[in-house]
Amino acid sequence: MSRFPRTLLAASISAALFAPQIQANEALTDDSVQELPAIDQCLIDQPDAENPNQLPINVEADSLEGVNGDKATYSGNVVVVQGKKRMLADSVTLHQQDNVVVAEGNVTFSDGQVKTISDKAVNNLNTEYVELNNTKYQFLCEPGRGEAVYVSKTGKAMYEIEDGSITSCPEGDNSWRMKASSIEIDQNEEEATFFNPRFEIQQVPVFYLPYLTVPIGDTRKTGFLYPTASYGSSDGVEFEVPIYWNLAPNYDLETTLKYMEKRGTQLNSTFRYLTDFGHGQIESEYLPDDKKYLDKGDRWGFQYTHDGIYAQNWKFDIDYSKVSDIDYFSDVDSNIGKREDGQLIQEGEVQYRTQNWDAKLLARDFQVLTEEGNLPYRLLPQLSFNYYSPQIAPFLDFDVVSHVSRFDTDDTTKPSATRVHVEPGITIPIHTTWGSWTTEARMLGTYYQQDLNGLDLNDQQFEQYNLKENVTRIIPEFRSHAGIVLERDSYVFGGYTQTLEPQVQYLYVPKEDQSDIYLYDTTLLQTDYYGLFRSRKFSGVDRIASANQFSYGASTRFFDDMYKERLNISFGQIFYLDKSSKTTNSITSEDDSTNYSAWAVEMDFNFNDYLFYHGGVQYDVDSSEMQVANSTLEYRSGNGYIQGNYRYVTKEYIAQTVDLDSIVSCDKDADPNCSINSITRDGISQAGILTGYTFSPNWNASAQYFYDLTTEQSIEWLARLNYIDDCWYIGFTYSNQLRSWDPSFASYPEADAEYENNFSINFGIVGFGTNIGAGSGLAGADSSGNSLGYGRPFFLNN
Repeated sequence: MSRFPRTLLAASISAALFAPQIQANEALTDDSVQELPAIDQCLIDQPDAENPNQLPINVEADSLEGVNGDKATYSGNVVVVQGKKRMLADSVTLHQQDNVVVAEGNVTFSDGQVKTISDKAVNNLNTEYVELNNTKYQFLCEPGRGEAVYVSKTGKAMYEIEDGSITSCPEGDNSWRMKASSIEIDQNEEEATFFNPRFEIQQVPVFYLPYLTVPIGDTRKTGFLYPTASYGSSDGVEFEVPIYWNLAPNYDLETTLKYMEKRGTQLNSTFRYLTDFGHGQIESEYLPDDKKYLDKGDRWGFQYTHDGIYAQNWKFDIDYSKVSDIDYFSDVDSNIGKREDGQLIQEGEVQYRTQNWDAKLLARDFQVLTEEGNLPYRLLPQLSFNYYSPQIAPFLDFDVVSHVSRFDTDDTTKPSATRVHVEPGITIPIHTTWGSWTTEARMLGTYYQQDLNGLDLNDQQFEQYNLKENVTRIIPEFRSHAGIVLERDSYVFGGYTQTLEPQVQYLYVPKEDQSDIYLYDTTLLQTDYYGLFRSRKFSGVDRIASANQFSYGASTRFFDDMYKERLNISFGQIFYLDKSSKTTNSITSEDDSTNYSAWAVEMDFNFNDYLFYHGGVQYDVDSSEMQVANSTLEYRSGNGYIQGNYRYVTKEYIAQTVDLDSIVSCDKDADPNCSINSITRDGISQAGILTGYTFSPNWNASAQYFYDLTTEQSIEWLARLNYIDDCWYIGFTYSNQLRSWDPSFASYPEADAEYENNFSINFGIVGFGTNIGAGSGLAGADSSGNSLGYGRPFFLNN
């Protein structure tokens, strides 16, 4: 929100606000001159006196003429000082009978925040009336200056300005300014009212308003914020005019009228509130009768978020989003989501927490943003209860995890269900400075009541299931994990401290036929190095994967003499004592592969804080091929960076680890592999390059390019060039993004790629709390508008 500081105009006209009792030092010797702050110096950080108007006043001048009981005139290089206030003038006259002070000739005043230069200043000490003629003012603690033909102080905190202006541009730069025929300032209300304001660029008016109010202090005020303008080949000329509504001390509203030449006028709003139950925000976007996509009618988006703690024990969270159609994020620039989002979450939860237990009530739903795919399950609701009792005996912890969940869906071909899960566990934690050993035993008890009425259990989606209406499942779990930290001074790479951190884990979960349970909220977890030492393979409890396995691995780290991590390498693998539990398929129980999992390797490297690398691979020992790989290399200098990255995933790995049935609906009788074939042709193999550089304090540029090696097509490329002046900015952006295939690229090798090209220009003003527009791309390569953004390759917590 843009705001005028309290002293924006009000303090700029206080050129004679000194106490009525003046103590004059007429002696002109060097001994009488006190140490004075520079008149152009910002003194906002220096403490104020308890009563600054009662401070003594020091006056210096070349000469003094006085008539007893009539007037006293100081002439020649007059300097008046009181606390932070300082005035320079050719002459200062005190009319004793009228108690009026008149300063004339190059009257310069500073209070440590604002400096003014006037031809003449008059101050009535009885009424506090002040008037200034032909005044120029400049802010000392932030960019900003202005002019006024006539200024008067009509009350204790009331000012009137005739023919005034304001700009954040430095002296001699007339890029923009705001002018008004008259301005009224009320410091008590912390509000400035502009009459007939007009915005000028190079002294040429570009828009006019008959009336405008703006805040001049910390108090929020209803009024217009600074508008922005841009041009893009996709939507044409765009204007955004934000309006701030100060509704109450604990809630407010910002509405933005966004005109798009090719789309129409969009109304966006953000409502914020703060209560005893926390803080929240309601964001809405509404575009009536989208002229670019006439068949889609009104386009709208909505998001409600809330986060709060009440009375220390209660916690509330809400995250609810919804849009008018599945193409909303593809067609409309939105603050609610991004065009790569496949679904929107709609959930709310309330939780009560104590030292030893907590309870939570959760409701969750989704809006699916894809044309194909099965409808997800609603969680309406889930009631959780967890109990913790650490150290019930020496080196013995006890806890209970439990929940009752109700699953429902709009897909009439799927079952609904009620699930009750209770999971007590005991843990023996042993920790030292050089290692740890944790042993854990748990009992997982789950009961399902599945509604199978009206379902065709012979349908192909149930071919691997043997569903039953009532299922009780009890599975024990045993896990023991140990690790040590070894340290030495290494001279291989030159004076580094090296650690070696081996770890080993044994996990046992007996095999249990779970084909009588449908999948409601369970997905396979990521299987990187850190996933080797988890106790669960799935995120939910609908599938408890059997295990009789050892996980082993090690990490080595190198620290410099400042204990900053420069290199770490981690590698590990799982050895399955029962290789049938190796399969990643949730139902199939046999697997003819070896007893070893894929090798998982992670590496991070930081060379002297300018060369960074991150890489990770999973190498399958059965197929002797890479399953998953990612690699990022970045070079940074003082003015910029360049980054190259690559990611690779095999088609077989995607088919094994992704629940494709929840994404794609297809005829498996005609093609058993139709799910994966409709998603990808040959897996994922994508490369990208990103760069950004600051040429000068005014010029910067950024660019990025991504290419898909499987389809041999560009995914996206984007380039930005920005210029930031002292008081304005302009940004040029060109993007070329892959939006769709005609027909499906996975099914038809000769499918045509359809791209959207867009060129945009974004410009606005800088200063007085305004933010540089996101569309200008001044934030770097990861600004809004691109789908594949920048990510740091090496980020350590130390």
